[in-house]
Amino acid sequence: KNCIDGLINGTMDNNELADRIALRELIDKISMLGDKKDFVHQTELFSENAISETVAGGEIILKLAGRKEMVQAFEKFLQDFDTVYHFNGQQIVTINGDTAAGTCYCFITLIGNENGKRIKTTVGATYEDEYIRVSGQWLVAKRVGNFNWQDKAVINSVQDR
Repeated sequence: KNCIDGLINGTMDNNELADRIALRELIDKISMLGDKKDFVHQTELFSENAISETVAGGEIILKLAGRKEMVQAFEKFLQDFDTVYHFNGQQIVTINGDTAAGTCYCFITLIGNENGKRIKTTVGATYEDEYIRVSGQWLVAKRVGNFNWQDKAVINSVQDR
């Protein structure tokens, strides 16, 4: 069901609208906590046995199961970056009772040092998510992150200007 059509035609009830808002807030919270490198709280927004897969070049390059494994992998992957920003864009969700599925576009910026230079890595990603409602709270049960493209550039630090 299309969200706008449902609102215009009156076929979307307040519960569905609340679920859509909650699911949007969920993905934004996950991104913001990742940017802060608060991986313990970030992974609490995933179900206990959630699956996270990362795909690049059409190949699964990382598959994680459970919160503990996710915390360790996220810490390791982002340890060399001092700046992390996720900018979430379009999101489409389909809700079916206490489960849902959705796609979200994300623009990721990572800044760190590499070979004595400041490097900005920019990634265009889409997340294919499966959600589950547990005790009234939406959580991610499965996330497939498709890293569709990546660009690296040397940048000047603030002190160099």
